[in-house]
Amino acid sequence: MYPAELIKPMREDLTSVGFEELHTAESVDIAIAKEGTTLVVVNSVCGCAAANARPAARMSLQNAKRPSHLTTVFAGVDREATDKAREYMIPFPPSSPCMALFKNGELVHMLERHHIEGRPAELIAENLVDAYNEHC
Repeated sequence: MYPAELIKPMREDLTSVGFEELHTAESVDIAIAKEGTTLVVVNSVCGCAAANARPAARMSLQNAKRPSHLTTVFAGVDREATDKAREYMIPFPPSSPCMALFKNGELVHMLERHHIEGRPAELIAENLVDAYNEHC
């Protein structure tokens, strides 16, 4: 577990633009079950989350079509919520950071760490926008 003061700015990177933090398995179940589209960002302290994933998630929201619900869990901090979110992401192996788009509870788009690490945030945001345009 990381100290709260260390991860606070990393959490705020997403919550400041409307992402809801999920801290329990129950909150993940409720979020994914919502009607419409739900983006789940598995946040992380790693460099690719800071340089690529979080900026891409924020940039993608500039699109006309966007998910109905924006949520995030924090790997290494919100273990229960992260484990539950990853159950919904099967058959993809656990990775962080990662991003998953659900539509009416069904996984419709997944970006794993290997899609994020080493790629510019703009390219990742484009990938998300394409998914929004198709599913939202």
